[in-house]
Amino acid sequence: MKKLFGTDGVRGVANVYPMTAEMAMQIGRAAAYIFKNGKKRHRIVIGKDTRLSGYMLESALMAGICSMGVDVLLVGPLPTPGIANITSSMRADAGVVISASHNPFEDNGIKFFSRDGFKLPDETELMIEELIFSKRIDSLRPTAKEVGKAYRIDDAQGRFVVFLKSTFPKDLDLSGLKIVLDCANGAAYKVAPAVFEELGAEVITLGVKPNGTNINADCGSLHPEVMSEAVKQHGADLGIALDGDADRVIFVDEYGNVVDGDKIMAICATDMLKMGTLKHNTLVATVMSNMGLDIAMKRAGGEVIKTAVGDRYVVEEMLKGGYNLGGEQSGHMIFLDHNTTGDGILSALQVLAIMQRRQKRLSELALVMHSLPQVLVNVRLPQKTDVMQVPEIAKVINEVEEKLKGEGRVLIRWSGTEPLLRIMLEGNDETTIRNWADEIAQTASAVLGGDNNG
Repeated sequence: MKKLFGTDGVRGVANVYPMTAEMAMQIGRAAAYIFKNGKKRHRIVIGKDTRLSGYMLESALMAGICSMGVDVLLVGPLPTPGIANITSSMRADAGVVISASHNPFEDNGIKFFSRDGFKLPDETELMIEELIFSKRIDSLRPTAKEVGKAYRIDDAQGRFVVFLKSTFPKDLDLSGLKIVLDCANGAAYKVAPAVFEELGAEVITLGVKPNGTNINADCGSLHPEVMSEAVKQHGADLGIALDGDADRVIFVDEYGNVVDGDKIMAICATDMLKMGTLKHNTLVATVMSNMGLDIAMKRAGGEVIKTAVGDRYVVEEMLKGGYNLGGEQSGHMIFLDHNTTGDGILSALQVLAIMQRRQKRLSELALVMHSLPQVLVNVRLPQKTDVMQVPEIAKVINEVEEKLKGEGRVLIRWSGTEPLLRIMLEGNDETTIRNWADEIAQTASAVLGGDNNG
């Protein structure tokens, strides 16, 4: 069991264990030790989002890495996928992202990319933890010329803008499109507007004035209603909302209706099927994706493979099976032909390319998929347990599955970060499935002593 790393790096309240400066320095030392191999000069990229605590953690990580004789390349605020891209393009040994993604500003996190731009496997994260808690590298202290040095890469944002534009078809541009763009006061506040404007779009920006404490605050992909209102107010063609580190994206169409990750995957996957570019005619999604996505893909002649929740598991499956498109309902989309991780701006460009090539509005494209009603109920329990081994709970779940009769599904899973039992139901009637979800939740709460308002 990992003690520090969760499903997406180390995360928590900044300046509270484990997100302290002291721990960040130890993480930096352990990571530098692991990535340092051979006698050449080694380099690790450090980037961050716009959180106030990013300065503190950046300095601590830098000190830890340099203390092990590894150089640091500082890129400042840059989207998570930009740090993955810079890491691989500069042939650095690893990349570090200081961000808590869509969490509020008081949280922060640390996650790593390997030299090829992919997130670290569990085994490497466990190695970092073992080095920290065993203290076996505490005495390793390079001196004199062997101490690491830090450099600032001033053109990192410009490099990423150029890369992103290169993923858009050369025979197309965005002229004639009016786009509302919400950058969540996060890492993409400079990069994203530049990309869409340079490709010819008229861009109305929201969430581009970060102050260290307003990241994700009533803006971005967590609050698409803000973008929706702006689209209607300005008569825009669509809205694009990123989260704090810009690795996910949510859209609204010209009417202000939300178009989530599932529908975006359906739009892109079915278009790629028509173009003959979807490898193995397969899309990789997670167990949280709506059954409507499976139906849309089957109708178009493709299929969907499901993984556990988390974009890292989607990427692992894509690499294993040789697939090139995957993602999550939450808006993480991975286009492996272009980048190694979820990229909100890149994903938006792929959708815009389809709109321009097909000369269709987003609302028309979204008709490719009909979402089944889906409800999610959380129950906070004293501890995680296999609920299917608890007879009273298993009985209710089995009864609900029988009532659905193949026209819906029940998904029971634990949160990756806290003792929250997540109960998700899909079916044809929202009121009915909500009642059934509540019935399962109440049973779990009564038997295991939980809180139904988790």
